[in-house]
Amino acid sequence: MTTAPSRRAPTVDPRFAAVDDLLQRNVEDGVELGASLCVIREGEVLLDTWAGWTDRERSVPWQHDTLTPMWSTSKTLVNLATWMLHDDGVLDVDRPVAHYWPDFAQHGKGEVTVLDVLAHTSGVPAWSPKITVDDLYDWERSTADLAASAPWFTPGSAPAYQLLNQGHLLGEVMRRTTGLLPGEIVAQRIAEPLGADVHIGLGPDHDARVAPVVPPRLIELDPQDPDGVAAQALLRPFVHVRESATERWRRGQIPAANGHGNARGVALAQAAISHGGEFGGVRLLRPATVERLLTPHVSGVDLVLGLSLTFGPGWALAGSLPSATAPGRRCYWGGLGGSVVVNDVATATTIAYVMNRLRFEHPVGGTPRVTRPCGDSRFDAYLAAIDGAWKD
Repeated sequence: MTTAPSRRAPTVDPRFAAVDDLLQRNVEDGVELGASLCVIREGEVLLDTWAGWTDRERSVPWQHDTLTPMWSTSKTLVNLATWMLHDDGVLDVDRPVAHYWPDFAQHGKGEVTVLDVLAHTSGVPAWSPKITVDDLYDWERSTADLAASAPWFTPGSAPAYQLLNQGHLLGEVMRRTTGLLPGEIVAQRIAEPLGADVHIGLGPDHDARVAPVVPPRLIELDPQDPDGVAAQALLRPFVHVRESATERWRRGQIPAANGHGNARGVALAQAAISHGGEFGGVRLLRPATVERLLTPHVSGVDLVLGLSLTFGPGWALAGSLPSATAPGRRCYWGGLGGSVVVNDVATATTIAYVMNRLRFEHPVGGTPRVTRPCGDSRFDAYLAAIDGAWKD
């Protein structure tokens, strides 16, 4: 096997040489197929590196501009855009969703706020049973179904992760207040001003850069209660990983899940959070809004994920998972199988990791299981090495 040269050299501050070595070694050892890592601190890109391959056959090297499906890391882009519109005065996250979308008030949802949707306490974690995967691509049909849905439990009483529909819930508020869909707002207000290579609704001119994700041999959901909130949220509708390799997934607007990007793009898009609301001369948020992102909104066992989490309004807060427990005022989230972005406001640091081999932690010899909402032992090791770099 030979490694073709990338079109652009990585950026590796000497302090992060060990982190870069770890990524390269993980590719050589088969822990990674292809991946990218980025660290921004105090306004400077200190680490922007990548390694590996875009395909199972290891025939196409991962490049600096390789894109891959990010799954729920996409949510962080939509949530950021929502807060930007709040700061602009276009919408108010403390107002009910129904203030902007009157039909959403059906079946007792009239008091559900935009903030509830950001923090996964809307009480509507998924669609009705009649919605199919095909319907997800029909914006009017899929949002009308959410408006007509009864809450699954008392809104605001508990977290219940909105797997696929958070982007539609927020997105319909965006559409009604701006006339634009989430992907258009992310492109115009975040990606283009910052030069961030992230996309929700990927144009055909970018297809050649996409590295499809590679899932494990089997993902065992193993629901305790097949009729409970967790199982039903996964099944309404169930989206197989292979859907992310389709053209319609690349082109569509499923903002909670169908974003494409790489670590540098994600880090550039998010760095304003860790830098007090402004990065690269572009102000995205007010400093007071950044403080709100770090304020706990709800804590407890998430009814969908089955894990104890503390959600702020748009991101989980440090301490909820092993991969984000290092000291610092951190908010984070990630996507199915491993991708993560962490924003540390205390140190003005943003860390992003995006890869194409999905991984789920499991006991030695056991079946892969979804045991944490984002991140895995690969990112834990990268994060530990990054945190260690500051101490050397």
